Amino acid sequence: MNALVPLPVLLPLCATGLSLTFGTRMQRFQRFISVAVLTAVLALSIILMIAADRQGPLSVHLGDFAPPLGITLVADRLSGLMLTVSSAVTLCVLIYSLGQGMTDRDKETPLAVFHPAYLILVAGVSCTFLAGDLVNLFVSFEIMLVASFVLLTLGGTGPRMRAGSTYVIISLFSSMVFLIAIAMTYAALGTVNFAQLAERLPGLPLGVQTLIQAMLITVFAIKAAVFPVAAWLPDSYPTAPAPVTAVFAGLLTKVGVYCMMRTETLLFPGNRIGDLLMAVALASMLIGILGAVAQTDLKRLLSFTLISHIGFMVFGIGLATREAYGGAIVYVVHHITVQTTLFLVAGLIERRGGTTELTRLGGLAKAAPILALLFFVPAMNLAGIPPLSGFIGKLGLMRAGVADGSTWAWILVAGSVVTSLLTLYVTAKVWNLAFWRAAPPGQAEAGTVLESGDDSDDDTDEGPDGVPGTGDEGIEPVHRPAGQAVAVTLHGRAVTTTSRLPRPMMAATAATIALALSFTVFAGPLTAFTDRSAVELLKRTPYIEEVLGK
Repeated sequence: MNALVPLPVLLPLCATGLSLTFGTRMQRFQRFISVAVLTAVLALSIILMIAADRQGPLSVHLGDFAPPLGITLVADRLSGLMLTVSSAVTLCVLIYSLGQGMTDRDKETPLAVFHPAYLILVAGVSCTFLAGDLVNLFVSFEIMLVASFVLLTLGGTGPRMRAGSTYVIISLFSSMVFLIAIAMTYAALGTVNFAQLAERLPGLPLGVQTLIQAMLITVFAIKAAVFPVAAWLPDSYPTAPAPVTAVFAGLLTKVGVYCMMRTETLLFPGNRIGDLLMAVALASMLIGILGAVAQTDLKRLLSFTLISHIGFMVFGIGLATREAYGGAIVYVVHHITVQTTLFLVAGLIERRGGTTELTRLGGLAKAAPILALLFFVPAMNLAGIPPLSGFIGKLGLMRAGVADGSTWAWILVAGSVVTSLLTLYVTAKVWNLAFWRAAPPGQAEAGTVLESGDDSDDDTDEGPDGVPGTGDEGIEPVHRPAGQAVAVTLHGRAVTTTSRLPRPMMAATAATIALALSFTVFAGPLTAFTDRSAVELLKRTPYIEEVLGK
């Protein structure tokens, strides 16, 4: 069974070579490779999750080199669960992108680039969840960075290049801090293997331990978009194509949260910075959701809710109890699926209404009732309406806070309630503006193509919405038959308004909703599994013994 551990990383990397070799000439074969490989990765992830639950952690030393020389990959309950959920989500997003026609009809998107970059991204995410040492974790981050920049800048339009540049600069800064932390750790302890570090770190002076911990937490907080290092996210994600934004928002930020969980439990037990983490969690919750309240663009609004709800996960890490980690893990898997779904729905809204600007939308509940349902269910789940999985995760975290009884815990419980209520307000605002009210004058109807010859945001002229510099200047509606496959650039994004949304896009979105709802249907087994994962994380011994062969 241990031999299966590297496959979630190796299969996408091998498929990338095939995709690059045959993609330009055999487009259907390229798409088949991507779907087949991600399906195989999903199956392998489920097998590894079940095996880790029944047998304990699984590990493999690549090249048969033992630590600290070799590369170690480890699959335990937490990494198995994260692999399974991430594989399911990336498969759904891939199907969505095929339905959108982003890879075979958008003339601005290089055909041979999307699939290889997407597969490399999946390999990087899988390697992160399985990494058993700091250097391999750093390499995983860099793999994701390279693929992310390609996906963020598809089409090469101005807004996408600016967003991609911001993302790369922030990522390179975090990589530099990470490298310094790795160098300090190796200089002090002579290893970067997690299991060996868990045994040797207590021997270091407390000040050195705290410095290494602070540097690692900073790196992972940037990846997770935790306040106050989250300002880059609302400007980077919304400009990308809908499938790219969905997988980034839903999955990549949780990579940072996973790394925080792993290092805080395995390398730095004792919760020395718990109060700091809870203060950061509270700030993320409140500032993020207040930012969402102020937005009128759906994608930016969802980006701010993403920052806000990362705070719930950091809340659990800050409490550092079994109940808190169990609730945090539930909330992580819930949020991966729900946030991904909402960004996929945003792409459908953009395709149906020609924009994600809420002030220009309306009447979609009557015009597209299925689309309205696809938004309503995950929106209520995000707000934490019982008995959905968002409620289960939040309830677990708040119960852990009440059980802890500290001042910070009670403050975070109150902050969680306020954030949940404001999230409900935000989702209700989107529902009222985009779906429930009558369509505003001038709304793009089915068959309308919005074209702009200039994607620059540097102008100061007022557009149709009366807001200077919003990117709508000079846009004129051009009427064409509904459903016509025309790649249209609006603010750097391909938009085709249509009354009948592509079935693969709808099916993929419905599949992510079904996955999120399954967490409610199987809430008992899920919470039992996450509790066992939390116990394993805090115990540490099974992980260390498996890696070191004790």
